[in-house]
Amino acid sequence: MGKRIIAQRRGKGSSTYRAKGALKIKLPKKEGRAKIIDIKHVSARKTPIAKIQFEDGTFDFIIAPIGLSTNNIVDISAKANPSTGNILEVGKVPEGHSVYCIESVYRDGGKFCKSSGSFAIVKSHEKGYTSLQFPSKKIKKIKNNCRAIVGKPAGYARTTKPFLKAGTKFKLMRATGKLYPRTSGNKMNPVDHPFGGRTKPGKSTSVSRHAPPGQKVGSIAPRRTGKKKK
Repeated sequence: MGKRIIAQRRGKGSSTYRAKGALKIKLPKKEGRAKIIDIKHVSARKTPIAKIQFEDGTFDFIIAPIGLSTNNIVDISAKANPSTGNILEVGKVPEGHSVYCIESVYRDGGKFCKSSGSFAIVKSHEKGYTSLQFPSKKIKKIKNNCRAIVGKPAGYARTTKPFLKAGTKFKLMRATGKLYPRTSGNKMNPVDHPFGGRTKPGKSTSVSRHAPPGQKVGSIAPRRTGKKKK
């Protein structure tokens, strides 16, 4: 009897493949001025998290920008100035400014550029839309009423520090719920993976688009297979 392959085990979301201490960060729905009272690290995220307190005493969390520290004030409103840490509509951010935690749809809480060092640049404004250049150099248009945080997310230099030891890398990947180290499928046994047990002539590595999750490994619904003819 075979075993569940790694793709199936990860899909179930057991304690092995679930990030510990995950904190969902979305743009605050409440408007007004807020004070940064603490900046903390969350093991499941690559960016520092700022805890903010509104004037009515309620708390919320945002991704900390570069240059802000505790006791600084951030403004969350449509009339906010486009300065670092403020949250406002992208249609009111001047061209050339950097923004992050950008909403795809109005009030969805932010979908783009949420990791450390990831930000978009405001390129131009058109009728109802703003053009943003993302880290991939792709320019995307989003509606002017979508909100974003002005500035760049902190923690951009984290990749400059080397791991030095495999154990350090293992602990980081384990904290974020990632699989490490990753074993190649054809190095496994037939009971562990569809590619396991390299026998001749073998079996096709292409998989149907409609296959169940346990079988969806390898080339999923490829247009073509094999070497190209010269």
